[in-house]
Amino acid sequence: MAEKKSFLGSGWSFPPRFLDSTEGLELSHDDQDIAESIYILLSTTPGERVMNPEYGCNLHSMVFSSINASMKARMEDLISTAILYYEPRINLVSITIDDTNQMEGKVEIGLVYEIKGTNSRKNMVYPFYLTEGTDI
Repeated sequence: MAEKKSFLGSGWSFPPRFLDSTEGLELSHDDQDIAESIYILLSTTPGERVMNPEYGCNLHSMVFSSINASMKARMEDLISTAILYYEPRINLVSITIDDTNQMEGKVEIGLVYEIKGTNSRKNMVYPFYLTEGTDI
């Protein structure tokens, strides 16, 4: 009997992982695939993908911006627009931007979304770092 394929899809796990030397690449399925796709979308700057130069969310342009209401509204707009165009499997319910750790150079973006086919709600937190990585 053939396996029933999920309509939510499957794809390479992110970051790419290998099962072992003979089995090949690990895949992510369903809810995990959607969460990883959102993470990739928010981490990609438009222009990075040669075959799809419009793909991505231009959050990295906000790295040196002051954290204020205008910046938060702009971030919410960038995120909601990117998800609207590039993640058709979900409806975005809400976006929250938590800047309580801004002195450490981190803003946490909380997303609540609903998967269209199943009407199940999921959430994720995307850490947006405002400072460069150092070993200090």
